[in-house]
Amino acid sequence: GLELSHCVGTNPLGPPGPWRSGGPCKMKRVRTVFKPEQLERLEKEFLKQQYMVGTERVDLAATLHLTETQVKVWFQNRRIKWRKQSMEQKAAKLSQFGVIQPASADSTDSKDHEEDPVDVEL
Repeated sequence: GLELSHCVGTNPLGPPGPWRSGGPCKMKRVRTVFKPEQLERLEKEFLKQQYMVGTERVDLAATLHLTETQVKVWFQNRRIKWRKQSMEQKAAKLSQFGVIQPASADSTDSKDHEEDPVDVEL
């Protein structure tokens, strides 16, 4: 039936789906909005350790009146952001020293790999 098709993955390019009207779809998960003091504490903990183990996470969640899942997901997202930033810093440093030309980083050396006789077909 076509009437359910909009439930399968909301298409970011398409118009916002009819899920707003309380249709047959499950509600889209509401994004947690953290209070500034919660964020401050989370950031502080993250500086100490990028990974939270079970008991510490439970304690922190209780302290901040958040669910353990919210704390876990925040840490996951924070690590992704942190990795991305450190990668960008590395890239920036490299381009500073002229190791890579930011504009054509892969156009120059990718040519060598194309004639590679190794068959990578899976």
